[in-house]
Amino acid sequence: MENGGIFMLLFMLLGAASALSFYGDSISFMPPQRRSDGTFKVDFYHRENGRSSCQDQSGFTCDSGVCTSFDVSSVLQTDQDNTGQGRWCQSESHTTAIISTNETSFSVRSSDCCWVSNIDGQTTWTSYAELDLGIRSDTRALNSCPLTTTVSSLRVPRNCFSTFRLLTYDPDNDRVRCRLNADASAPSNIALDENQCSLSSTGEVGVGVHVFELMLEDFPTQNINLTYANGTSRTREAADTSPVCTVTLQFSMEILPPIPTCELGHVQPVFLSTTPSHGEVLHASVGQTFHLSVEAQARHSTIHDFQISGPQNMTKVFADGRYGVAAVTLSWTPQQRDLHRLVPVCFTAETNETQSEMRCVVVIVTQTPVVKGKATVECSPNKMTVTLDKASMPGIDVNYLKLSDPTCSLTSNDTHIMGSMSFSTCGTQLEDKGDVIAFKNEIHSFEVANEIITRRKRVKIGFSCQFPKSISISTYYNLRDSDYIFTESSFGSFGYSFEIFQDNNFTDKVEASAYPVQVHLLDKLYMGIQAKSELSNVTLFVESCKATPDDNPENALSYDLVKNGCIKDETFKVYSSDRTSFNFEVQAFKFTGNYDLVYITCSVILCKPGSPFSRCAQGCLQNPARRRKRELSMQTAGHYISQGPLQFVGPDVPSGAKDGNNVMKKGDTPAAVSPPHVSPDPRSSGGGWEVKAILNANISTLVLAGCFVASVVGMAVVLYYFSRKRNAEDSRALIVSEWEN
Repeated sequence: MENGGIFMLLFMLLGAASALSFYGDSISFMPPQRRSDGTFKVDFYHRENGRSSCQDQSGFTCDSGVCTSFDVSSVLQTDQDNTGQGRWCQSESHTTAIISTNETSFSVRSSDCCWVSNIDGQTTWTSYAELDLGIRSDTRALNSCPLTTTVSSLRVPRNCFSTFRLLTYDPDNDRVRCRLNADASAPSNIALDENQCSLSSTGEVGVGVHVFELMLEDFPTQNINLTYANGTSRTREAADTSPVCTVTLQFSMEILPPIPTCELGHVQPVFLSTTPSHGEVLHASVGQTFHLSVEAQARHSTIHDFQISGPQNMTKVFADGRYGVAAVTLSWTPQQRDLHRLVPVCFTAETNETQSEMRCVVVIVTQTPVVKGKATVECSPNKMTVTLDKASMPGIDVNYLKLSDPTCSLTSNDTHIMGSMSFSTCGTQLEDKGDVIAFKNEIHSFEVANEIITRRKRVKIGFSCQFPKSISISTYYNLRDSDYIFTESSFGSFGYSFEIFQDNNFTDKVEASAYPVQVHLLDKLYMGIQAKSELSNVTLFVESCKATPDDNPENALSYDLVKNGCIKDETFKVYSSDRTSFNFEVQAFKFTGNYDLVYITCSVILCKPGSPFSRCAQGCLQNPARRRKRELSMQTAGHYISQGPLQFVGPDVPSGAKDGNNVMKKGDTPAAVSPPHVSPDPRSSGGGWEVKAILNANISTLVLAGCFVASVVGMAVVLYYFSRKRNAEDSRALIVSEWEN
């Protein structure tokens, strides 16, 4: 009897232990469809993470009366621990819901017990999703929800927990925000960046398992109208705080004991350059096998597996090589039911001690393959040039191709499509890919917003320049953003340089080793912008120049030097130069408060001669609302170029300011003139700014001087008092002495 009780107790304990197996889950929706009978079809995939076997999942429910049909397909396990210990696994289910005609929204929910044993004390969990069923005015389609997922088991050593990035992809290009579930809280010393959807440590994080319950929400970046099947509509402003779609993301993360070093590639695996970037969008087509290769290295550990979060029937083939390198090839063949599906795929490299960062990509399934073409990339120290062979892309219309930044267009001839860009323009992204630094961009096709149908082929061509980390990156990439190269169809390739000079001759540049340039308040700064174009006889126009305390030109804290072509600062002087140069002088200043850096950002335009209505010909505009629409063939778009930082050091007012010295070299400043490509603001008043600047810059000196004067006066009063008192006492003593005599 006693033995039977013990066995019963053990059985109950084992049952309770097996129940504590929920590691997290995610929901991803296919684009919803409105059917011909007025009902809606919504397909979603639910991935659930757990331990040992993941063949069973908790069921979802749809609100009563909303769903006329709710069919759940069989649950398939997609990945599991290959060590035989059953430490983690993942499964995926597919659900199709048919929603009645007059509904304006749709939601699903699932709740169960129990979270894996964790130090946060969380037990029960709830998965939830809600999406709006209105037709968007900007896409003329139903809203698509944010896409996300994670691998089953996340692990990170306590001393190596810096930033953890989540996948947040929105098909409608909406702004995605991550927030904690209202009933949940972040573990101690872990902060959530809601806009970046990333976790970071703010202190020492406790060793053990932590759980996270997040809500991903999407918000349109512009005002839109939503029209519903019941005939109603509403306006959604970009500033609205209520999302169009909400999906839950839940995951657990085990904080491991510290490891000897956090150097990537040592014990903790690092992905190599052949691995796709985090957030990259890839394409697959129905009936054709899609392959994804992932490669990682850990020189002082052994990579024994890769965790994969992927769709049903995705296979993986593991291979290891020399020097701690291991690779996995993922293969998946989309079926017709997967057409238009957006599939999140995440992966990590696993060792016994730890795992790599988690990277995620998005795979978009199309009916036919996306054209990739034959591209040749030429890499130079500050720019890259891509050339596409038209013969490898039959039927492609160059007019519907663009770079990541659509303001940078492409050029073409009879045989090739070409584009040039610097490493800091045209949407080029800098990425640390583990063993190399990469500068990436892409060419892709776009659709006209008011088109109802299109027969153009989809194009996506990624290209990059990669430089080994073992070679000093400074020899390849100018971090000062002093070289800007753009391409526009009517102007070809053109570029700008933005430099700081030693003096008003504008010939000797401040060398790269001197950055950040150290200056004092009221120093004279000499800066110059130079345009270079394949066309002759073009004119440079500076539309605006403004200062910010950081390298974000959109910072709300800014100071205008030039605005709408008008000079706004009294110390700003423009020197005569040729048509493609803009040289100016300005007295150094700083932002009030705890700021010691200043960046200068200018918007520049190139114009062809002969048009009285070009922006260059218009000059200073007091009322920019009267500006004419730009002539595409006569002027370029406005492009932003930046210089800095300027760093303020030493006393507030330099001794050299009194005799006209500048920060780099002494010299007399000749009278400046205003050329036609920038005009003084007639409303500006001169002279007063310098006095105000001196007073503001010397406020602490004035206070100290005041205190010193007050102390001197006080001491004089005290000395005068004691002197009078002593004289009085001497007089009394003398009188008494004479009286006694």
